[in-house]
Amino acid sequence: MSVDTVSMTGWGRTAPTTALRFRPRTHEEAVAAVRGCGPRGVVARGLGRAHGDAAQNAGGSVVDMTALDRIRTFDADTGTVVCDAGVSLHRLMTVLLPLGWFVPVTPRTRHVTVGGAIGADVHGSNHPAAGSFTRHVRALELLTADGEVRTVLPGTDLFDATAGGLGLTGVVLSATLRFRRVATSLMTVDTERAADLDEALARLASSGHSAPYATAWIDLLARGKARGRAVLTRGEHAPLDALPARARRTPLVFRPKQLSATPPALVPEGLLGRTSAALFSELRYRSAPVSRSGELQKLSAFFHPMDAVPHWNRLYGRSGFVHYQFAVGYGQEETLHRIVGRISARRCPAFHAVLGRFGEAGPGWLSFPAPGWTLSFGLPAGLPGLARFLDGLDDEVAAAGGRVCLAKDARLRPEALATMYPRLPEFRTLRAELDPGGAFRSDLSRRLAL
Repeated sequence: MSVDTVSMTGWGRTAPTTALRFRPRTHEEAVAAVRGCGPRGVVARGLGRAHGDAAQNAGGSVVDMTALDRIRTFDADTGTVVCDAGVSLHRLMTVLLPLGWFVPVTPRTRHVTVGGAIGADVHGSNHPAAGSFTRHVRALELLTADGEVRTVLPGTDLFDATAGGLGLTGVVLSATLRFRRVATSLMTVDTERAADLDEALARLASSGHSAPYATAWIDLLARGKARGRAVLTRGEHAPLDALPARARRTPLVFRPKQLSATPPALVPEGLLGRTSAALFSELRYRSAPVSRSGELQKLSAFFHPMDAVPHWNRLYGRSGFVHYQFAVGYGQEETLHRIVGRISARRCPAFHAVLGRFGEAGPGWLSFPAPGWTLSFGLPAGLPGLARFLDGLDDEVAAAGGRVCLAKDARLRPEALATMYPRLPEFRTLRAELDPGGAFRSDLSRRLAL
């Protein structure tokens, strides 16, 4: 097992901290890393795609799980796979998609580990139909603070605390997952414009099981009658007969493109400002078709377009960026209107803004998705007055009974947490019983007193 001291950040590149990094290659080495953690505790870390500080531990230890990356077994009849927690969704797709199986839930990047997907209980654009990631976990092996490895099953308190628990109940070592059968590696995609926020909400609400993957890019700088205008994208896995004859010879090929292996240079501070954001938004909206149906797209282009740009987080400049995602329930559309209006009025240079819907909530006590609407966007961390502005959005969200996504958070105030996550007391009680010495900690857990 390698051990070194490193500086690390979340994907947003804010608040760097230094920790002792352990990189175990076996479960036994992972146990040794946890048992040997110092007074500042330990937290597991995957590929570093949590946008905030959930996988950082200043002055403590971090267990880098990426060397534990074996796919142990696969049942080709049921789509059941047993794999180490350090296996990435990208690798699972590479291995299993050619066999006709696809991950049941994927976030907007495939470069996350299975352990990270469980700890964040990640969601995808098919949440109303499929729920979040841990709905498809049949069992997991969890290394707890006493050094024991426990088999954790759905329906137990420990599973519900671990699903979306941000690594604070222990280190996920392996998981049993159920995949979805597909006939091709392409998607049939419908695209259309929505003239304003009301139209975008109505069209998203009308998305049914015929196109279970549905989201909308939303223009957060548009004002007046165009406020909240959007480009809606709906998709479903393409059947074999939808492919042209030549493509039917290799219907399950998976070769995602990458534009460059070289990280982009840091963009000068201020370049990604209001003018460039407004120009990008105008081009994005005008270049989209008014309405187009049945377009064939590669899986990587449909689900993970930003993965084609390595280290795209560097495009925000040296200060990095804050990713803000919130959810409010159905019936709280006025809250959504007010928040979009505040962003538009302030002319926030919001990039990769996505509007979507959530279905039934999962069992995770700190899992983010709940029935209703969700909006996410990124803002340059150096934006003047950003902290106060986002605190105001927190107040709007909390007053509406909504919540902020903790896996992407970098700055939420602890007093807002209990309102947003009503099962927080149960989570704290279980943690106190399971880990009385506080072995599992992170920068986020200290900031929010989890």
